[in-house]
Amino acid sequence: MRADRVFAYGAAAGLLGDLLLGDPRRGHPVAAFGRAAGAVERVLWRDHRGWGALHTAVCAGGATGLAALASRSVRGSRTASIALTAAATWAVVGGTSLGREARAIGGALEAGDVEGARERLPHLCGRDPQSLDADGIARAVVESVAENTSDAVVGALVWGAVAGVPGLVGFRAVNTLDAMVGHKSAKYRRYGWASARLDDVAGWPGARLTAALAAAAGDDPRGAARAWRVDACKHPSPNAGPVEASFAGALGVRLGGTLAYGGRVEHRPVLNGKGRAVAVGDIERAVRLSRRVSWLALGVCVAGRLLRPRGGNS
Repeated sequence: MRADRVFAYGAAAGLLGDLLLGDPRRGHPVAAFGRAAGAVERVLWRDHRGWGALHTAVCAGGATGLAALASRSVRGSRTASIALTAAATWAVVGGTSLGREARAIGGALEAGDVEGARERLPHLCGRDPQSLDADGIARAVVESVAENTSDAVVGALVWGAVAGVPGLVGFRAVNTLDAMVGHKSAKYRRYGWASARLDDVAGWPGARLTAALAAAAGDDPRGAARAWRVDACKHPSPNAGPVEASFAGALGVRLGGTLAYGGRVEHRPVLNGKGRAVAVGDIERAVRLSRRVSWLALGVCVAGRLLRPRGGNS
């Protein structure tokens, strides 16, 4: 069977598996990778970019290499190739867990349990929850849903379409390393530099596809396109900017502004300044938009893979 059809069937099955099953409570492959990367860090850590680059190469390269070996080992079996692609897709995407966490926080806010919402927020993003009121929590959730639609679903599908199972696994490895060491704390400013830059490169195509699909699938396509064009460049992240701006315009809300990470206050530009303030009900709207974008991304990636020139069988 051609590799494009293997990806099409496997990725669709994997995304459906995520929809029906979500992430496993125990033994998640991404968590196992995180533990392994943490062990490598304990051996290699130095306050130096070169050692951080070695950490990135060992962890991301090792995960991608193992995925390539696994893919090669099942190349002779159509069923096994599809099953491996499905398992890898299910393991690396996290759209259902993303929606579940966002809805749990939204439910707490709707019940007036702001403290409960604060306790759950770290499951979704790295904001300092104690500095946020109910409106600030709702805004943080919508922004996280937007950004993680790209990071947790669309980006992986894009690289899966490009490189099959190694692409799926490699993207998730890079994204996980960025979450672990790619932030600008005193400990990781130099050591995590390579992981952060590699994540910027790997996330670039998925972020643009996410922004385009959010504009197409949202309630206000013109508003989303305008916010993306005008405001995305103001965001400090080259990939979160287009995604959050497009979601803001599509939902008709304002995102951005003052926030706090790890005791560090940031004053970010407002995205879609013509929109209204985020309300609790916008969390559910953002989750639904994220789900539509995820399935549209699967269609685009499968179509792109099918339309590629033939490159052999899998």
